[in-house]
Amino acid sequence: MPKGYWIVRADVADQQKYNAYIAANAEPFRKYGARFLVRSGQFENPEGESRSRNVVIEFPSYQAALDCWKSPEYQQAIKLRQPVSKLDMVIIEGYEGAQP
Repeated sequence: MPKGYWIVRADVADQQKYNAYIAANAEPFRKYGARFLVRSGQFENPEGESRSRNVVIEFPSYQAALDCWKSPEYQQAIKLRQPVSKLDMVIIEGYEGAQP
């Protein structure tokens, strides 16, 4: 079964208030088996548009990635994030096919 991923690009206006979101998302992330592969860090943006932060979170399955986002716990965390940040997010199924 392919893994699931959240790919997130974010701008944060108030880090102190955003920290409340980080604390609140820890429980649903644990519950659904989330694992950070990318969490901010150095980057270049050679094409297109970007935001100041980039995050990739791996889940054991695509369904777990969806279930985490839809969970009541994460929906409560979103309420803490929305007033102090803007983001673009996709939830995507991993690829397990042939490689070059």
